[in-house]
Amino acid sequence: MNSKLAADMFVLGLPIAEKIARPIIVYVFLIVGLRLAGRRELAQLNPFDLVVLLTISNTVQNAIIGEDNSVTGGIIGAATLLVVNYGVVKFLYTHEKVDRFIEGDQCVLIDNGVLNADRLKHELITRSEIETAAHKQGFGSLEEIDRAVLDPGGGISFSAKKPGPDRTRHEEIMGRLDELSAQISALRASRA
Repeated sequence: MNSKLAADMFVLGLPIAEKIARPIIVYVFLIVGLRLAGRRELAQLNPFDLVVLLTISNTVQNAIIGEDNSVTGGIIGAATLLVVNYGVVKFLYTHEKVDRFIEGDQCVLIDNGVLNADRLKHELITRSEIETAAHKQGFGSLEEIDRAVLDPGGGISFSAKKPGPDRTRHEEIMGRLDELSAQISALRASRA
């Protein structure tokens, strides 16, 4: 390997302190920005949200690496992000109030089978999006749902209002089989 190639790959173009500070600043900015943008950015992505997240990653890349494209600089930046994230997660694990402040609380979108339009509007979730999320979890329609909760991480959890159609059909079939078994037993007993 010639010395120019080695220098381009491994010699830092910026001071180490700056290589560490840049990812930390961008990390904090993105955590605050995503918190302010709402939970939909985290899990309930539509194509527009995905484009925004991909564009953000490309936009902040230069802020993280600066004018340094060396492998060493990239490793320092990536290691800094991993260490900072580990430290934040560990801190939040032991500080529930701070975690709740940063991540937010649950948000009830459907309660007792009634869709809360104000909460959907506040979270920027359309009826179509909540229907799609319900379909992905096996519900045929929103009428089958008793409760839907938007978790701080952006996922939506659903509770069924009544047994689903498959469960109801299964119970009907099992009941009929029990009746047939009883009738067959009675017929056999009468013939004996």
